[in-house]
Amino acid sequence: MEYRVDLTLTGHCETVSALCDLGGGRLASVSMNEIIKLWNTETGQSLNVHSGWVSSVCALGDGRVASGSWDKTIKIWSTRTGQCDLTLTGHTMGVNAVCVVDDGRVASG
Repeated sequence: MEYRVDLTLTGHCETVSALCDLGGGRLASVSMNEIIKLWNTETGQSLNVHSGWVSSVCALGDGRVASGSWDKTIKIWSTRTGQCDLTLTGHTMGVNAVCVVDDGRVASG
């Protein structure tokens, strides 16, 4: 298989730490500049920021994404409105990884 660059998305000013396929030609990206971006092939929409480096992101399958941050939180975001629906606390250190498990729960570490 031969690969080629179809599109370059610019907008983060720091290292991108994770990408997630949202389906329908959309991607989510997170970075050290405390930004979550939703991308399509033409524009990028920025979501609200964490107070620390955003290290991970996963699609929840219901029009929302979960993001993990070094501010010790997991945030659940609406991909439709760009608003944070829920902030989960309890980690004693930064959250490096988030994923959704089969029953819809979010696992983190």
